[in-house]
Amino acid sequence: MSLELQVDSGGDQFPVTGPAPRLSWTLPTSVGAVDGALLEAEVDGAGLPPCDVGPEHRFVPWPWEPLPSRAAVRWRVSVRGGDSEGRAGEVVSGWSAFEVGLADADWRARWISPVEGTDPGYGERPAHLLTAGFAVEGEVVRARLYATALGVYEAFVNGERAGTAVLNPGSTSYEDTLYAQVSDVTQAVRAGENRLEVVLSDGWFRGQVGAFRMPAGWGATLAARVELHLELADGTSQVVHSDATWTSARSSIARADLMAGQTTDHGLAVPDPRPVLVDQVTPPPITFSPAPPVRVVETRTPVRSWQTADDTWVLDFGQNASGWLRVEGLGPAGTRTVIDHGEHVGPDGDLDTSHLDSSGDGGGVVFSQRDEVVSDGVTSVFEPRHTVHGFQYARLHRRGAPLDPVGVTMQVVHTDLRRTGTFASSSPELNRLHEIAEWSFRGNAVDVPTDCPTRERLAWTGDYQVFVRTATRLYDVLGFSRKWLQSVRDDQLDDGRIPNFAPDGRRIKHHLDDRLAMMTGSAGWGDAIVAVPWELYRAYGDAQVLAENWASMVRWVDWQLTSARTTRHHSRKQRSESPALHEEYLWDGSFHWGEWTEPVPKGPDGTRRDPIKVNPAAWFMADKGEVGTAYLYRSATTLARIATILGHDDAGERYATAARKVLEAWRTEYLLADGRTVADTQAAYVRALSFGLVPAELRAAAAERLVELVAAAGGHLTTGFLSTGDLLPVLVETGHVDVAYDLLFQTTPPSWLSMVEQGATTIWEDWEGIDAAGEAHESLNHYSKGAVVRFLHTHVLGLRQDAGSIAWESFTVAPAPGRRLTWAEGTHESPQGTIAVRWDRDDEALRVQVTVPPGSACTLRLPGARPEVVVGPASVVRASSPDAGDVREGSSEGARAAW
Repeated sequence: MSLELQVDSGGDQFPVTGPAPRLSWTLPTSVGAVDGALLEAEVDGAGLPPCDVGPEHRFVPWPWEPLPSRAAVRWRVSVRGGDSEGRAGEVVSGWSAFEVGLADADWRARWISPVEGTDPGYGERPAHLLTAGFAVEGEVVRARLYATALGVYEAFVNGERAGTAVLNPGSTSYEDTLYAQVSDVTQAVRAGENRLEVVLSDGWFRGQVGAFRMPAGWGATLAARVELHLELADGTSQVVHSDATWTSARSSIARADLMAGQTTDHGLAVPDPRPVLVDQVTPPPITFSPAPPVRVVETRTPVRSWQTADDTWVLDFGQNASGWLRVEGLGPAGTRTVIDHGEHVGPDGDLDTSHLDSSGDGGGVVFSQRDEVVSDGVTSVFEPRHTVHGFQYARLHRRGAPLDPVGVTMQVVHTDLRRTGTFASSSPELNRLHEIAEWSFRGNAVDVPTDCPTRERLAWTGDYQVFVRTATRLYDVLGFSRKWLQSVRDDQLDDGRIPNFAPDGRRIKHHLDDRLAMMTGSAGWGDAIVAVPWELYRAYGDAQVLAENWASMVRWVDWQLTSARTTRHHSRKQRSESPALHEEYLWDGSFHWGEWTEPVPKGPDGTRRDPIKVNPAAWFMADKGEVGTAYLYRSATTLARIATILGHDDAGERYATAARKVLEAWRTEYLLADGRTVADTQAAYVRALSFGLVPAELRAAAAERLVELVAAAGGHLTTGFLSTGDLLPVLVETGHVDVAYDLLFQTTPPSWLSMVEQGATTIWEDWEGIDAAGEAHESLNHYSKGAVVRFLHTHVLGLRQDAGSIAWESFTVAPAPGRRLTWAEGTHESPQGTIAVRWDRDDEALRVQVTVPPGSACTLRLPGARPEVVVGPASVVRASSPDAGDVREGSSEGARAAW
């Protein structure tokens, strides 16, 4: 077995690290119990002394001196061990390579800015071309381009685009964090005269933000910093960098905005270049991202196309995704092609984006994602890389020249995440649900985890808090999440509140009089700062992600506890002027979004009666203390565990004590003696049972009431944003397997499979994203409800990590197959190696096959059989009677203990 080697880094064409990267590798299957590993490395061709690092294989600290800027490193590992009979073995990996980025102190380049004319306003500004020429005397053997910007940039050497990443330098809180990129441009540089160009546009830095298309507040001046390092065959080196000798001109991109779109006029007269402005900005220190790059990851051709007029085509790409179009054949000079993008086509066959329009007190915004290109008669291809859209359909309008849909393709664009989980079953409907949930997350993983790729395109904390446990089962999201958490920390308010979304281009922490500031610090949203690092730690075993976020977690939970102690909901004040003792731990006096996006009720005439729209003031002022206090308990409990892991024992005891008092307060205020909750909603019972709020003697009664509420809703769910992902696990773990599967296979709304039945290609924001009349509502790509596919892995397949385990050192396989399924299979690429599970059944037996990687132990739990522990590396096949027993109350202990 070959060892898979990794460094904790991002990078485009190769991994790029800091001076002391952490090293990880999978364990071999052939040496038995591992007792040590030997690291070897070469830095710029010079060997380092071999270093014995012991048996650890995850996030091993760099054991030598810190690496210098730009170092090229090769490394490998030899893993040794022995079997139970004392026979020793050793496996040596192949060589793996990475490079060190250019440290902030080592940059020679100046910050350069374009000379801009009259400002047409955000959303309408052009892209700028920054240019320099340079001469090279001799053969170039190695060329590295280091670049970053305030804005979105592309770099070109002699007309050849540098690297494969797009939308650089990515979305960050630019006031505090800025990433650079490294590209191998060796093949593009030639002896003699060369040209280096940077195309620079507004991007996330100063473009449009959110549903109301407000201007980002990171700064007013675009800037770039570029440094090209050349190594020549004769042993000499040369550095070309941005400085006052560069020139600036308006590019052929006449309009560039990430949300609104891009206009390119290839016939536009380019004005005479002017000297750039130098050092007009004061950015933060430059670092390098731990996340994979954003790339064009797939190309799709239309599955259908039709004309709505002689000069207008609508193209259906068969999949809602993020990206842009690539159009070949632009027509004669002067021909204009207009492209509108959307998620829905109305009954008339035309593109319909009205469901994405936004309205508010200050007026409304008509949604639009429009690209335009004007031909110069020479350039044959249009690909707008200074914008990005969420769409399945595109409407192309062109007058005066024919348009051939064959020359139009969708370029799917998002962070290039490594897949780590697969699932398939005997149900095509469940397989399709899994697929559309994956697509929904992918479409919302454009450098940060956004809520939707269309209307808002904001990295809402609540969305990722809900989905992160599912994300870790589908993809390697450690670097992606660590990058995003940096922005969450950057944008944390001074009082400890966590922003609703990060990066926060609205700069709420500097505008506390903004209405959105008063709606900041909600349960389930702010708790992402605790929940996301905790889940990453459990999935990957990386304690550094806990340490990085520790201070922000403490500030957040301390603010929660202070808010609970110092504020009371107005209805409570009306009932009693003096608070009861337990109210000190009820978190009900500040703003909460609540359960959010529950199924929209309907009036007697069948019309939708969304309470937030019908009476927004009543919704805003409603008591959501049940939700708030539940999340305060979970975050305080989790923080106590994290404190112990990090060695902060005093803090651990303090937060554990607070959590116990919050639990007592929640039970006093929101739980009745018969196991019912005061709220008496499906969401309240799911939250109470999954968070461990209900005492053991009342869990069965609470679960029975949840089942009654499901039946009262006609076999439908009524949960929303926060609790939907835990609904089915709670039902199975309290012994209601059939109810869980009835909900899973429900095909009328509100349900997951109603989306599948209606042809959804991503998860909808509204449970009835497209209603019976064919009318669309809200976003059609909102991944949070797709958290249900975690259930497909943990309960349908039956593969779940044990409560006390990190990085899948121990896990349980305990399938809970519903009556409708005859087989399921799946894999998980864990930090220990590949875990594979397959089960199938007939009238005679339930057969299970499990592959356990080295360093892991699996507890196999089958109906009617005693639990069996299988230590990896191993592959086993077992069988039991399919009707020998059911999953009963008690098996949820692991799930609850995880929090």
